[in-house]
Amino acid sequence: MAKLILIIEDNNDIRESTAEILELAGYEVLQATNGKTGVDLATQSKPDLILCDIMMPELDGYGVLYLLSKNAETAAIPFIFLTAKAERVDFRKGMEMGADDYLTKPYDDMELMNAIESRFAKKEKQEAHYSKSLQNIEKLANTGHNGSEELKMLIASRKIRQIKKKQILYYDGDTVQGIYLVLEGSVKTIKIADDGRELMTGLYKPDDYLGVNALLADEHFNETAEAMENAAVCLLPKDAVLTLLNRYPDIGQQFLRILANNIKEKETQLIELAYNSVRKRLAQVILRLSKQSADPDQFKASREELAAMAGIATETVSRTLTDFKEEGLLEKKGALIHILDHLKLAKMKN
Repeated sequence: MAKLILIIEDNNDIRESTAEILELAGYEVLQATNGKTGVDLATQSKPDLILCDIMMPELDGYGVLYLLSKNAETAAIPFIFLTAKAERVDFRKGMEMGADDYLTKPYDDMELMNAIESRFAKKEKQEAHYSKSLQNIEKLANTGHNGSEELKMLIASRKIRQIKKKQILYYDGDTVQGIYLVLEGSVKTIKIADDGRELMTGLYKPDDYLGVNALLADEHFNETAEAMENAAVCLLPKDAVLTLLNRYPDIGQQFLRILANNIKEKETQLIELAYNSVRKRLAQVILRLSKQSADPDQFKASREELAAMAGIATETVSRTLTDFKEEGLLEKKGALIHILDHLKLAKMKN
């Protein structure tokens, strides 16, 4: 059965030519000349994918995405913006709202087809991602069946966002839209010092949550989140999470544990930065990363990432890693670090 694509575009030439390309490729196509009509068609027809212009009269593309994201039946439909604007602020706003991709006009046939086929291919992986996350999420609400079930439903109804390495998830000072659940890959949080140095404040792996602190404190994000590698995340909206927390004390308790652990880790990091030597700080960072890795004996990390976590210069990281290698503590090939002696790293003198 052919997949159904909805095009929401007020420019007749662009809309009709895009529809023609898609129909020739074997897709079924619906067309809407404005945002309001597009929302109605999406709600009625549940297309497999939506292409939507940003700048439209009556209801712009952001308004369309907002309304569809509030409807459980349309929230997970892949959504690609069509825009003549390529400024970072537009890209950020769209991605923060849940858009999957951007096509900048004018685009050619191959760009259009690649974007659509790539989006469908990624959507096919969603069930596997959700299956794993829904199995592991039970530990978050293991004492309250109803709370666990509602949390599962909330996650399953959300759209998976694929973010590329070095892509920003949110910036320091951004308004909290909700909390992010990491499904695949890894995301780091960082603070930028006045002199431009970067300090890594957290590292998040699959089944970890980002933004819990800011959400519970009802504040803006106070750090920047950036993908360390290609990753998949889903955003659990602020209002929905707060409703669950208020309704089910068991879930509230688990999120408070997450908050407490985050605070504990940051306090430990501050103490290490204040009192430990360069060698000891780097050894502790290496051990911390090994514990978070699927294989505790090896993991990948760049010099820059190690420097940011340890609060030291990259040149110092290089020299210290060379010392550790000569002392038989580890081996390093490119970004891959293989630990040879966990005990000696743990007992590193200050």
